[in-house]
Amino acid sequence: MIQQERHERILSKLSLNGRVVVSELSDEFGVTRDCIRKDLAQLEKNGDLKRVHGGAIQTRSNPRTLLVSDRLTLNVEAKKEIAKKAVDLIEDGDVIFLDISTTNIEIAKLLIERKRPLTVVTNMIDIMILLSQCPDIKTIMIGGQLGRSPDGFTGSLAISQIMKFHFDKAFVGTVGVNSQTDQVYTYDVDDGLTKESIIRNADQAYLVMESIKYQQDGNYVFATMSDFREIITE
Repeated sequence: MIQQERHERILSKLSLNGRVVVSELSDEFGVTRDCIRKDLAQLEKNGDLKRVHGGAIQTRSNPRTLLVSDRLTLNVEAKKEIAKKAVDLIEDGDVIFLDISTTNIEIAKLLIERKRPLTVVTNMIDIMILLSQCPDIKTIMIGGQLGRSPDGFTGSLAISQIMKFHFDKAFVGTVGVNSQTDQVYTYDVDDGLTKESIIRNADQAYLVMESIKYQQDGNYVFATMSDFREIITE
């Protein structure tokens, strides 16, 4: 097994379990413990983990990037890969919800490209503007009070409208996930309450997120991982 593949698998295990053990990795990968220690040292140097006695633990951060404009250029290729997987789950005629998420912008772009005949409900202004260019897609905009970041509508007025819908599928973004505590985060209470209402009114709710968000936290827990049918990452 080449070094890059070991690094990818170590980080994958770290995302799922929160920690890795040198002896277990050595046995699983069929390499020496010194080799694993060098792998962990390199990954720590890259900022991907923190070494502890006998292994390593996940590093976590809270970047607090509230504005969509600050997130649009981050992890673009990962978001496009997530969008492809998400769109493959959507069937013609579905009524879906796309919430305030830069990954959902990529989903909207792909839906336009593929000219899928369906209904999209959204509370995100950028998505509404994009979909207005595509007559094949029926678009419904949820209104109300602008959120803490002026990218869409959240809070009680938006929730009252969402509660009147039944969605076949909903795609919900997040700022971070802690797989050890089963918590899914956003930054703002109103945004979190709005996401909760979206999940409740969907037959199938999907969490769309780059894998780096397994290492990030927010300030408000709006769901648990088990609330979602699937978590879609790159």
